[in-house]
Order: sequence, then C-alpha cells, then structure tokens
Amino acid sequence: MAASDPAVPAPAPARGRSTGRFARTRRQGGPRRVSWFLVLPGLFCLFAFHIVPSVAGGWYAFTDWDGLSQAHWIGLDNFSRVFSNPTSKNALLHTFELGGAFFVLANAIGLGLALALNRTLKSRNALRSIFFLPVAMSPLAVAFIWQYIFDYDGALNRALGAVGLESWKHTWLGDPKWALWTVLVVLVWQFSGLTMVIYLAGLQGISDELIEASAVDGANTWTRFRRIVLPLLAPAITVAATLTMIYGLRVFDQVVALTGGGPVDSTETLATQVWKETFANGHFGYGAALSLILTAVIAVLSLGQLAVLRARERRI
Repeated sequence: MAASDPAVPAPAPARGRSTGRFARTRRQGGPRRVSWFLVLPGLFCLFAFHIVPSVAGGWYAFTDWDGLSQAHWIGLDNFSRVFSNPTSKNALLHTFELGGAFFVLANAIGLGLALALNRTLKSRNALRSIFFLPVAMSPLAVAFIWQYIFDYDGALNRALGAVGLESWKHTWLGDPKWALWTVLVVLVWQFSGLTMVIYLAGLQGISDELIEASAVDGANTWTRFRRIVLPLLAPAITVAATLTMIYGLRVFDQVVALTGGGPVDSTETLATQVWKETFANGHFGYGAALSLILTAVIAVLSLGQLAVLRARERRI
C-alpha cells in the first residue's frame, strides 16, 4: 500500500497584514474612534476652562458686572473709562516702558553672554548653569530676595556705604522715580539666562569652518559678527525677541511682590490693574476691559514683530 503524501502546511499569513477581528475593527474605523475618545477629556477641559471663560470675559468687558449682581450691557463705557482714568493711562504707559526696556536689555545681555560662553572658556558649562539658574527659580522667590537687596538697610545700600558711597544710598523701592527701574533690574537678572540659552543654541549651529574661512579672508571680529554670525542667528533672534516681548508686557508677579504697584502708582502696569480692579475693587467688567486691552497689545506687538522677523529670515 502506497504511503500517503505528507500533509501540506497551511500558508503563513502575509507579514504586515491584519487578520481576524482586529482587521475587521480597523476596516470599520474602531481604533480611530478609540483615539477620539481618548482625546475628548482634554478637549473638554480646554473648552470648559479656557475657551468658555475667555469668551465670557470678553462679553463682561462690555458690562458693568461687579461679580455679584446681574450684569448690564454698557457698550464701550469701560474702554472709554480706561483712557480717561489717569491711573489706567499711566499703567498702560508703564507697561510699554517696562516691556520695551526688558525686551532690549534681556536680548542684548543674553546675546553677549552667549557669545562669551560659546566655545572659548574651559569653565563655560558651569557658567552657563549659573547664569541660567535664576530662570528656574520662582518669580516670587526672586522678587523677595531682591526686595531685601533694595531695602534701605539692605545689601545694596550696605555695599555702597562700605565703599564710601553713602551719598548714593537710596530708598530704591520707595522712590517713584526709581521703583519701576528696580523692577526692570529684577526681570533682566532673572531672564537674561533664558535668552542666553536660545542664542547659544543658534551659535552651536554655525559652522566653525565658515568663521575660520572669513577670518582667513581678512574679516575682523566685528565684520564676522555683523556679516556672518548675526544673519545666521535670525531664527534664534525671532524666538528670543518674541518671548521677551510677551513676558515683558504681561509681567505681574515681580511687580506685586516688590512694590504692589506703588509708590503712588509709579509701577502700576495693565496686568496689576486687571488684578486690582477685578479682585480688590470688585469691578469685574472694568477689569475684563483692561484684560482685553492687554491681550490686544500683546497680540498686535508680538505678532507684528514675529511677522517682521520671519520676513527678515526669508530674505537672508
């Protein structure tokens, strides 16, 4: 009797092809529906805690709501009050002064530190960490430290007295002429390290061979910086300039901790005015109008600056 033929094994499924129930689920769009269900909690939180409050705040800006009674529509009265109120007008002016000065100084000092600590010093890694350390600190903690330094009996006046400069001792936080600039010093000290890191990242992307070739061709240090380094830093300049512009215009923590908006409203900004009018004075509608103005100022200046810098990048 002839031996029967061995059984032929079933062919293995093709690699990469789904089989069975999972294949049917994929064809029916099952995993896609599951992924949307996973996203829904995040979308709900975004809608409930960000979009809805923002829209409601925009509506309250056109009302006289005090946080308790029913809101009544008053149109543009809150906005006209902002530009007729001396305190609010000064707060707007201080916002531009503080934001503009912080924008210039933080970028200039950060770029200088980045150029100094790029490749030459042996201790550059330790120095980079030291200069960046204030960025990781709480703004309130930094403000309280500097409040002690600027106090009349604090470290700054003691140091001035120790070197024979008693005439320079001053009530830095209590003088309306100096209070706003003490806030600026704290901001620049804390956030110059952030711009330094951004510019360092840009400098690391510039080829050493390109710099060396320009030096061989006879370009001096200033020419190499102006003609080669600065144009190639355009993306880093865009990022650093946008971040410092936004933060300088909306600064709040340092002002409240250092001066509380005083003395004599000399350090009031739009951000502190929003807080005081809304939560201290109970003028929720007026505070919402101030917040809309602050949002518009930040959006117009930052987006306009971003568009200009992006256009400059494309021309390079």
